[in-house]
Amino acid sequence: MYRRLAADVAATAPAGADVLDVGTGPGVLLAELGRLRSDLTLTGVDLASDMVAAARRNLALLGGRATAEVGDVVALPFPDRSFDLVVSSLSLHHWQDPQGGAVELGRVLRADRCVCVYDFRSAPFDALISACESAAVLLAAPPQRTELASGVPFVKLVRLVLSS
Repeated sequence: MYRRLAADVAATAPAGADVLDVGTGPGVLLAELGRLRSDLTLTGVDLASDMVAAARRNLALLGGRATAEVGDVVALPFPDRSFDLVVSSLSLHHWQDPQGGAVELGRVLRADRCVCVYDFRSAPFDALISACESAAVLLAAPPQRTELASGVPFVKLVRLVLSS
């Protein structure tokens, strides 16, 4: 599944982009993405320090162009306008505060760029879109929701693209 997501992200990321993966877990998506695109600088963030430790181990082969940090989607530990692309895979359904997450994603994303959120159909995509509307962030273009095959039988994913 992460190979399919990485291929989708690789096709979306601008050349030489700084990419943030929110809810990176053990960094599998970033590791796959790093193998596909050597021009990208990759950063993962996760609430769980044990997941960040695992991500750091998995990303070590990519050298200095990949890192992982402990952090929460509602308080991302990065300066404003740090990233060209923000992705989140199979994490949205865990977010306690979609509004706070929307504001933070909008804060760390550079102008004229996008956020790609991948999750199960049942994830609170509508709550995230409503949060963006309430906070007036990530609505430079209408949100685009696309169903994707996950590569796992009977599991469909949804990709939501939000633009700055």
